[in-house]
This record gives sequence, structure tokens and C-alpha cells, in this order.
Amino acid sequence: MKPSIPAFQYKISLGQNFLFDQDLLNRLVDQTQVGEADIVLEIGAGRGDLTQVLAERCKQVVAVEIDERLEPVLKERFESAPNALIVMGDIMGLDISQQMGEYEGFHVIANLPYYLTTPILTMLFHLNLPIKSVNVMVQQEAAQRVLAQPGTPEYGPLAVLAAFRGSPKSTVVVPAHMFTPPPKVDSVFLVVPFYEKPPVQVDNEDLFFKVIRAAFFMRRKTLANNLVSAFGMPREEATRLILACGLNERVRGERLTILDFARLSNETNRVIMK
Repeated sequence: MKPSIPAFQYKISLGQNFLFDQDLLNRLVDQTQVGEADIVLEIGAGRGDLTQVLAERCKQVVAVEIDERLEPVLKERFESAPNALIVMGDIMGLDISQQMGEYEGFHVIANLPYYLTTPILTMLFHLNLPIKSVNVMVQQEAAQRVLAQPGTPEYGPLAVLAAFRGSPKSTVVVPAHMFTPPPKVDSVFLVVPFYEKPPVQVDNEDLFFKVIRAAFFMRRKTLANNLVSAFGMPREEATRLILACGLNERVRGERLTILDFARLSNETNRVIMK
């Protein structure tokens, strides 16, 4: 039975677009392949409809919800479900390491608000935690940025980070009318199974992330210009690093593959460590 929320006003500021269709929710969870032995961190519990499906299938669900108005609804709905832990708070301010530290590995499942899609995914891809997969509902434009290939207009830091952590794929397209209230565009459920080991060797992961950010900082500028700005290095040094990676000295960041970024990061690290 669905708990009622009398005269509930959806907050545009929180990007609230809920999914209530049980068949669809079950279909989405099918795509994640989580099961009775799995731990799940759910971002954005809403009133708990997806949380309920996950609690019925998984060993443990840690459901995070920012809207305090929904706390009594969630607490009542899951008071007799020992494997569903409700955490009220902002995922961007939550210490995920502390919250999920007791688990050896976990999956992330979320219906992400559009305005926070990039910040939340970027945060998750940066985390040094035993994440097994990230499975998120995002609007189509955001999905294109995650799945983008080098040389395309959508290609940017998010696509590189996603390719570094896992193998992203689009699964279910969800029409706008399936949400309450409906957004302006359709959405896509992305599944990103994480690699046990990244596909490229990176000597300094923090530097690798910094090189990625630098490469796309000013898209119209060359990679050399962006490296000079980000690292304060002489242009000659930036050019030498780029050429050492087998790249054209006039190349722009959107042309680099994940292997190119790894090579550039490692070359930069060797210079810094001298």
C-alpha cells in the first residue's frame, strides 16, 4: 500500500520527479542485477517506492533523502523493514565513507535530480570506496555526456571519469509522462558496472583527475594552453609533455582518449616528482 502524502507540493528546487509505477521500478532494478547478497546505497529515496523494491530484493538498503517533509512517510513505511536504513540528509554533504564503511562492497542506485547529476556522478567516480556499480536515472542530455566518445561535442570530464571507473551503458528509456510531476524531456537509466581495476595505469590518481579537469577547462583553447594555466608550467614544458605522449602539440582536450589522459598524467607526474 502506498503511503499518502496529503497536499504534497513537489519542490522544483530539489528536482523532485518521482516514479511510482511498480512494473517499471522492478524493470529498472532488473538492469542493475542486484540480489539478495547485495548492499545498496540509494540516493533520493522520495517516498520510498524504489526503496521498497530494493528492500525486497537486497540484503541491505541505505536510503538517503534530503527532503525532511518525507521523513515521517519513510520512517512509517520501513519501520518493520530491518534491512532498510533511512538517512535524512544531503548526499553531497554526507560522509559516505563513514556511512558505508562497514560494507565490503556496495551498489549505488538513484533517480538523480537533473541539476545535481554531474556533481553527484563526479563525486561517485572520485570516491576511493568499494563501489561495485553506479545505476542512475538521468535526463537524456546527461546520459549523452556520460556515454560520449572523444571528438564529440558532448565529450568531457564526466565521460572520461565514467570510462575510468567502469563500462557505462544505456538500458531503459523512460518517457517523461512516467514521472510525477513529468519533466520536460525523457530520461535514461544508465548502468555503470565498476572495474575491479581501472583499464589504464595511473601513477597518481589525484593528478590524473586534475589533468582531466584542466584539459576541458577552456574547451576552445588548446591542451597546451590549459596545462599552462592549470599547472603554471612554461609553455615549452607543456608542449614537451604533449609530444611525449604522441599527441599533436595543437590538440584540444576533447580529442584525448582515456589512454591519452593516463599517459599525460603519468608524464606530468614524472616532471613533478623530479
